[in-house]
Amino acid sequence: MGASSGPRLSGIQKQVLSLYREFLRAARSKSGEDRRQIESIVSAEFRRNSKEVDRKNFIYIEYLLRRGKKQVEQLKSPDFVGLSSLNDSIEYIKINLLENPLHAKMRSTEKGFPVDG
Repeated sequence: MGASSGPRLSGIQKQVLSLYREFLRAARSKSGEDRRQIESIVSAEFRRNSKEVDRKNFIYIEYLLRRGKKQVEQLKSPDFVGLSSLNDSIEYIKINLLENPLHAKMRSTEKGFPVDG
């Protein structure tokens, strides 16, 4: 009775889906416009990562999961005032992981993020 028709998911795939659902649940507690923006950002990021991240790069996927868990906790926080912190956090990840290290240092200091090295 509990059999599903889809393929079996690995543990890490289940974690990713769980995190996605958690973001959507957290978005429900926000105002209408914020909710739509959060859902749009989250959907776009998960979709982009599903296409761009190598499925066998477990270290990077685990990093994204940890980062996402921190972001969803920020989103759930009563101190959460707007989307700028979520957008800045996503932008910080893109800068530090996807761009030239020197360029990342220059851009992250402009945004007020700490720079390693």
